[in-house]
Amino acid sequence: MSNKVIKSDEEWRQELTPEQYEVTRRGGTERAFTGPYVNEKGEGSYKCVGCGTELFSSGTKFDSGTGWPSFTEPANLEHVELRPDDTYGMRRTEVVCKTCNAHLGHVFDDGPRDQGGTRYCINGCALDFEPSSQG
Repeated sequence: MSNKVIKSDEEWRQELTPEQYEVTRRGGTERAFTGPYVNEKGEGSYKCVGCGTELFSSGTKFDSGTGWPSFTEPANLEHVELRPDDTYGMRRTEVVCKTCNAHLGHVFDDGPRDQGGTRYCINGCALDFEPSSQG
């Protein structure tokens, strides 16, 4: 795994949009159906907006109908960390980028049964999409 990315709060504020900062640094959630990759169908990889670490592949993306990009699994389990999240009176599992500690979203057990049943529900503003090179 790559080295940890550690920046001051001010550095994060300067590098991220206000929405990206609120979601990735403060654990917020973008509104459903407003993120940049809900309807993305292209082939490629989804990387952390904070540090560029590859997190998800288009091959595991599916339409969950929830309003957020959803994936059956990370591209590399070593790049994400799962943490208990008991905020708002709910028991959930938070998904965090291991490299820069960015909040990405949550993981649920209501994904496609034929692909393991896992749904990584990720904020689109926490991701950058890199299309596969065609050639």
